[in-house]
Amino acid sequence: MNAQFLVIAKAPVPGRVKTRLCPPCSPRQAAAIAAAALADTLAVVDATSARRRTLVVDGDHPAPPGWAAVPQRGDGLGERLAYAFADTALPGVPTALVGMDTPQLSPGLLASAVDALDTVDAALGPAVDGGWWILALREPAHAAALAGVPMSTADTGALTLAALHGLGLRTARLATLRDVDTAADARAVAAEHPHGRFADAVRVHLPAPHGALR
Repeated sequence: MNAQFLVIAKAPVPGRVKTRLCPPCSPRQAAAIAAAALADTLAVVDATSARRRTLVVDGDHPAPPGWAAVPQRGDGLGERLAYAFADTALPGVPTALVGMDTPQLSPGLLASAVDALDTVDAALGPAVDGGWWILALREPAHAAALAGVPMSTADTGALTLAALHGLGLRTARLATLRDVDTAADARAVAAEHPHGRFADAVRVHLPAPHGALR
């Protein structure tokens, strides 16, 4: 099944992204790490077969060549996610959305989300912190349910799943990934996936813990 992929992201502007990395990072260092995470994410989506690829962006950041781009809109992340699906919907084409916080994703992981839609209506990839890193929907209009889901909480994933089930959707659970929110998350993801822009940025821009050797 060929699908559209969305990447929802903030422009990597110091003071506006990855603020939970500060400290130990400065706002500029945190933004550099965010920029690397976004670049790796876009590269993986670019390498995955898709009907269309769209950057849904808050702020000013260029989309890769061949991509579409739309601005984020709505109050709160739940509404922004719902509008991301609505504003990019293609008739008869499933849509999968990821953020910029899981630079360790791979084309295989993205393909597994789309392949799941051959037999179910939705596929959700849980995050270690209780949220989720990908949502794939056979019918993008069903994303309207996200507007009422509290985001960035320890039970966001469970509440999202409940909202999908409330629509009567058959939902597949995908692999669990770690979101990069804190310095500990960044170090863990970079250690597990030491190649790429993100890992390089962590090595350069994330100060080592006090007393640790780099």
